[in-house]
Parts: sequence; C-alpha cells; structure tokens
Amino acid sequence: MAWALKKRKHVARVLIQHKRECKMGPEVFVDILRDALLLVIMLVSAVILPSLFVGLCVAIFQAATSINEQTLSFLPRLIVTLLAIIYGGHWGIQKIMDYTFRLVASIPSVVS
Repeated sequence: MAWALKKRKHVARVLIQHKRECKMGPEVFVDILRDALLLVIMLVSAVILPSLFVGLCVAIFQAATSINEQTLSFLPRLIVTLLAIIYGGHWGIQKIMDYTFRLVASIPSVVS
C-alpha cells in the first residue's frame, strides 16, 4: 500500500513538472483551430461554389422561360457537385494530408 502511495505521488510530481514545461498555450490552440477552419472552408467552397453558380444560371433560365420544374434545378447542380468532387478530390485529400502531416510534425514542439 505504501509503494502505491509513493508511486501516485511520483506520477503527480511528474505531471505537475510536465504541465510547467508544456508550451501549449491559447495562442497555439487558436492557430491550430484557425488553420483547421480555413482548410474546411477551402474544401467546402471548392464543392459548393460551382454548384451555386450552376444553380444561379438555372434559376435565371427558369425565370426567363417561366419553367417551374424542380428536377431541372436539381439535376445540373447534382452533376456539377459530383464532377467537382471527382476532379477536386485529389487536391482536397492532398490538402488534408498536408495539414495532418504539419499537425503531427508540430507535436514535439508544442508538447516539449
């Protein structure tokens, strides 16, 4: 029982010492969060913007011709969204991998 208490005190001492040495401050956390949100915005906008543009063109066409068919609006946006994912998928995966590698590479500088 005494050795368990000693072990617990030693672990607590090591954790307190580690906490003092840790460089993970609010600034580092905010930088990591900012980079992650910027990456999400870039990846989502690469898929959404072409679809938004095609939807706007189809809506203008429907307003000019007075055609109120829902599938006419939905199908082109679906096709453009799928094409954007197909053509931009490699770029998006590469961006995610680059961010992940940078994040993992920065672990030693943040922790110690």
